[in-house]
Amino acid sequence: MSDIVELFGLDTEGSHPVGWRRIVTRQSCPYLQKTCIKTQKSEPSVAIGTCTVRYGAELRPIVICPHRLLERKQVFTDCLHLLSLHEPGNELHVVSEVHVPGGSVDYVLVSSRNGRVADFVAIELQTIDTTGTVWPARQRFLQSQGLRTKRDDADSAKAFGMNWKMTAKTTLIQLHHKIATFEGFAKHLVLVIQDELLLYMRREFAFSHLAQARLGDPMHFHAYALTKSKSGHRLVLVERMSTDANGIASCMGLQASQDVALEEIVRTLEAKMSPATLLTI
Repeated sequence: MSDIVELFGLDTEGSHPVGWRRIVTRQSCPYLQKTCIKTQKSEPSVAIGTCTVRYGAELRPIVICPHRLLERKQVFTDCLHLLSLHEPGNELHVVSEVHVPGGSVDYVLVSSRNGRVADFVAIELQTIDTTGTVWPARQRFLQSQGLRTKRDDADSAKAFGMNWKMTAKTTLIQLHHKIATFEGFAKHLVLVIQDELLLYMRREFAFSHLAQARLGDPMHFHAYALTKSKSGHRLVLVERMSTDANGIASCMGLQASQDVALEEIVRTLEAKMSPATLLTI
């Protein structure tokens, strides 16, 4: 059994009519619908192509390329309900690499009419960063399929690991920087991740306050499982959660920011509420 689960979007345990020689030569990413953009630093013309690897005692499939999450464009259709101002007749657009205060977001799902933006949802894709290199494992798989590779590559003792802690921490810090912007706009930011990463975040950070997804929350988590199917592996949405800017701060143990003006309004409202103010029909 190879450490490589998917290469150039294809299941390494599946049979492919064109064969691995042509697949590796083409270097095509089915999710981007163009040449794979993950290349060797020493050989920029050579695409790595590794989407998913096996890792851990249970040899679970771990997605390491964020573009793998674009399968069937499901992550975008799963965000349609967050376009609260979308109406029949509006066009839908997916815009990539959009700069916002606090950084940039991978994609923005836009509802538009007559060329004008009616509503939008920001979407971030995050997979696990690896430590070390998966290249030797990739080369060993190709050798097992009868392809010639550089012997030094396949025989390398270099191993790869999963950088769970840094990936999770960096992701939460970036969300903390960005979510205040979208909360201020009354818009949504969605983090798309594999369920394995969400499991780690729950274990290592304060996630108990995150609730089942609510439309009114600005920050949403969409977790996908990678399941085996007849045609290979398939992404399936398995969990949705949501929170706000203060909730993201709490995840990292930071002091939640206080909106003094809002707190004052809340205190005034609570002081004035009584049986006499109850709305009855």
